[in-house]
Amino acid sequence: MKDLLDRESAIPLYTQIETVLREFLATGEWKSGQKIPSESILQTQFGVSRMTVRGVLNMLADEGLLHRVPGKGTFVTESKIATRSPAYQGIRQQLEDRGYSTETEMLGFELVPAPERVRSFFNFSEGTKVYEITRRRFLEGKPVTLHKAWVSADLAPGLDRFDVADRQLCEVLSTEFSLNVKNTAETLEVARATEQQAEYLECEAGDPLLLLTDQLRDAQGRPFEYTKLYMRGDQMKLEFNFES
Repeated sequence: MKDLLDRESAIPLYTQIETVLREFLATGEWKSGQKIPSESILQTQFGVSRMTVRGVLNMLADEGLLHRVPGKGTFVTESKIATRSPAYQGIRQQLEDRGYSTETEMLGFELVPAPERVRSFFNFSEGTKVYEITRRRFLEGKPVTLHKAWVSADLAPGLDRFDVADRQLCEVLSTEFSLNVKNTAETLEVARATEQQAEYLECEAGDPLLLLTDQLRDAQGRPFEYTKLYMRGDQMKLEFNFES
């Protein structure tokens, strides 16, 4: 790769190396998840000092394009899957529309006393039961999201008769109970994976997760669903588009 550098140019060698490596990433010569050559190999290939190579790799790592694994080497960061808020369209439908293979696993579906925050949203008295639904979604065979939803049993009686693994919950609520979203209150924050969440999402406890919380009301202003969506921060990202 020495011939890729112009040693007579006024452009510094580290800038030229940066350009070359960015091209490798952009064209797919270095593919997502691939281990790249070591610093010593790149040093020899480019004919520069190891410090120069290290500086370029550190910069690309700081940008999130590369990541280092102690004792194993440097890898190309896997591209994140971009989705919009489920307030616009269900996550599953978005992924499938983009050609991804998805699978949903039901982890729990039962009537439980509403947790405090959920109870406050529904304005229920203590002990009032709601449907608590926990699902795990797989993308191309890998777990990427964990969904926890609480639905008003008063507005969706007998909801547990329906399969909300094969069907999207929003579709069941709309077609079977005429519960259509008119207003969504939404928050986005970073949460650290608990041990149980880490087990479900096949990550490490304490890893960053994106936590999207939605509070849904229908056209009559009735609260009918409170949802927490946990997404692996290293694999998923949310897109927002605004028009003024």
